[in-house]
Amino acid sequence: MTPQILFVCVHNAGRSQMAAALLDHHGMGRVSVRSAGSAPGDGVNQMAVAALAEWDIDIGDQSPRELTADDVRESDVVITMGCGDACPVFPGKRYLDWDLPDPADKDLAAVREIRDDIDRRVRNLLSEILD
Repeated sequence: MTPQILFVCVHNAGRSQMAAALLDHHGMGRVSVRSAGSAPGDGVNQMAVAALAEWDIDIGDQSPRELTADDVRESDVVITMGCGDACPVFPGKRYLDWDLPDPADKDLAAVREIRDDIDRRVRNLLSEILD
């Protein structure tokens, strides 16, 4: 069965979008990935788009979407990134909280550092769930 992974942040505009794209990229079809936000923003952070574009990963067509209870219910692993208590908790799910800075209002150099941190975490997660 394909592991279902959900990334959640507040606006679903930066961290969770980058994490979902990186996990989808590195997972090469071996995982199912979604992202959502507790209070979705108006659009994806353009610095996040630019940082991933440097690695030929395009998230420019993505849109922030609101977190639903079904998103959590259907996931095996839920990774939160600063959404606090807004994320519903269901028994039997694995929850991780990644403490990452919000890329909002950051320049490209700062967003690259966040991207690189997310990339390391995503690769570690993949090695854990696919072993």
